[in-house]
This record gives sequence, C-alpha cells and structure tokens, in this order.
Amino acid sequence: MQSPSMESPMNAATIRLQHEPFDAAAEAAELRRGRTDIGAIVTFTGICRGDENGEPIAALTLEHYPEMAEAEIARQVEAARARWSLLGLKVIHRFGRIEPGAEIVLVVTASSHRHDAFAAAEFLMDYLKTRAPFWKQVEHAGGRNWVAAKQADEAAIARWARTGSGEAAE
Repeated sequence: MQSPSMESPMNAATIRLQHEPFDAAAEAAELRRGRTDIGAIVTFTGICRGDENGEPIAALTLEHYPEMAEAEIARQVEAARARWSLLGLKVIHRFGRIEPGAEIVLVVTASSHRHDAFAAAEFLMDYLKTRAPFWKQVEHAGGRNWVAAKQADEAAIARWARTGSGEAAE
C-alpha cells in the first residue's frame, strides 16, 4: 500500500506497508536519483533481533489495520515535513511473520543538510516504535505473547515535545 506523493515529485513522501522484504540501498538510491539539491540522506533500517528480553525467538508477527496505520504514519510524516526542511522521505514498514535477521522498517530522509535529515529520521522512528498502530507478537519456544511498548521507547517519544527549534526537548 502506498500513499500518493505529497507536494511536488521532487519533495515527495512515500509510505508503504508491505509483507515483502525491501532493499534499503535501492530505496535510498531511488530517492536520490537525478537530484543535486540533496546534501544529506539518512537511512534507518530496523532489523528483527534473535531474542526478546534475553530469550531466543523464532519470529515476530506484526499485525495492523492497513488504512489506520497508513493514515497515522502519514500524519507523522507531515509533522516531520512541517518541522524540518526535507527534500524527500520514505517510510516502509513490513507486516506479517518476520524471522530474526530480516528487515522490519525503513525510514529514509533527505535534506540539504544533515541536521534536518537526522532529526526527522529519529523523530519518525521514535513515533513508529511507540505510536504507530502495529501490534507485535513474539513467537518463542514457550509459545507466543503480545509485546507492549517499553518505558525507554515512551521516554524517547516524550522528548519530542515541541521546542520550536526543531530539536528534541532534552
């Protein structure tokens, strides 16, 4: 599922929710292709770890409501675009059963300068980790269990309380 581009094609934002794996390098290259106005591209790839709380896992299963998830992610993409000077942006989030070592999420931000690209990518990942409407179930030897947000993740999102400067409130 992909949202329509927002603004001009040069400043387009792409949101995709998909079952299939993605190629982070190809996604970043596509965003940059033919562009000379971009001075920085930041990519973040979240990968399924082989353990949860020190216990080995077989897989994660991520569930979501497609329209709700895309709409909520689009709201945060717009918040990032309003807060930082971005020249392009991609958010790709997988769903379904994901085994250890496989990619889960990709955030790619592009700007003229590194600060905006780094800050926007970090803001979006903090949002995706705590507020995006995905439900995570861990599959391990003892069965399956649903995972709640961690206190550290909640603290990470709280630091983005608006300061007016585009910086995280520390």
